[in-house]
Amino acid sequence: MSEFDTQKDKYVTFQSGSEYFGLKIEYVNEIIVFQEITEIPESPEYVKGLINLRGKIIPVVDVRLRFHQEPIPYTDRTCIIVIRYEQMVVGLIVEKIAEVVEIPAENILPSPSIGKNDNAKSRFVSGIGKVGNDVKLLLDPAKLLGDEEAALVGYLNNEDESEEGEE
Repeated sequence: MSEFDTQKDKYVTFQSGSEYFGLKIEYVNEIIVFQEITEIPESPEYVKGLINLRGKIIPVVDVRLRFHQEPIPYTDRTCIIVIRYEQMVVGLIVEKIAEVVEIPAENILPSPSIGKNDNAKSRFVSGIGKVGNDVKLLLDPAKLLGDEEAALVGYLNNEDESEEGEE
């Protein structure tokens, strides 16, 4: 069995506000404790800044702010989920990690369309996972990471490559 097979239906779940969200584990590089963030001037409010993760500079997005929820103070439960999607590596600040769950494809419903009044959170949802009596909103990294993050990550990746060429 390949590593992909063992991760196929697994999701890292986390809490934001009163809802629980899930990200396919295949996108998750690691989960780290909250650390100091260097702010970026004139970036969207939800892009909190940059962190240095073992020499690699990674942009960090606050999930609550991305969902247009009220900001809350960071605590010792706050952590950063470092995800990789296509060529992007981004940190997602979340209130707290819940668990890793298995959600088979037959337990995933398509994302509901609420019409023109879709709230910010539902824009980023790719499906709804049923886990026992609970519901997890499954996030689509492509929708979660907007053009600002893609441009920033592209810029940072180019900086890394130019530094490596100078050595």
